[in-house]
Amino acid sequence: MLRDREFVILASGKPLMSSRMHGSEEALASLGCAHVTAAEAPAVLVGGLGMGFTLAATLALMPESGTVVVAELVADVVTWNRGPLGAEAGRPLQDRRVEVVVGDVLDVLRTRRAAFDAILLDVDNGPDAFTSARNAALYADEGLAAIRASLRPGGMVAVWSAWEDRKFEQRLKANGFDVDVQRVRARLKKGGPRHTIFLGRPNQARPIRARTHTA
Repeated sequence: MLRDREFVILASGKPLMSSRMHGSEEALASLGCAHVTAAEAPAVLVGGLGMGFTLAATLALMPESGTVVVAELVADVVTWNRGPLGAEAGRPLQDRRVEVVVGDVLDVLRTRRAAFDAILLDVDNGPDAFTSARNAALYADEGLAAIRASLRPGGMVAVWSAWEDRKFEQRLKANGFDVDVQRVRARLKKGGPRHTIFLGRPNQARPIRARTHTA
């Protein structure tokens, strides 16, 4: 919906994102892609198009030889970004380096092994699924294994979340990631609510998962 000059995307009547608060979405790109700026031909996967701010910030960091795959589950969101929403983020979908996949980002991860230098995930409100129960699999062991398999050596996954989540942090570690947690403002230096970004690099140790024993 459009409110004055502010675009807002709602789910079940609750606001998911606003065109006036996108600093943490841009921080997702700057933190998750800091290591790819000097790469010769980096490849990045953006899970969740939203209003295009993460994609635009990613492109700003990438060389001309880079590529960005953006996976968006809701086709209407892609249509909005090609139409009335596009100008808000500078119409990043028009960049020749961008490949758009309308579908589940987990399906992209399953089919592209060792394909990405960075994976940026802004799906739902974070690891605790809000808009769709199917999103939960992405942040469970199954999804984290797919993420690990899709990263190139030295790659990183960055996950946006509306809040802190110690259980997810521990799950990342249990699946073989070295983890750093950053808290950023929705409007960065201009304030706003704090959001959480989980940064994970696969370590060399084998993932250790808890097992449930039954009597």
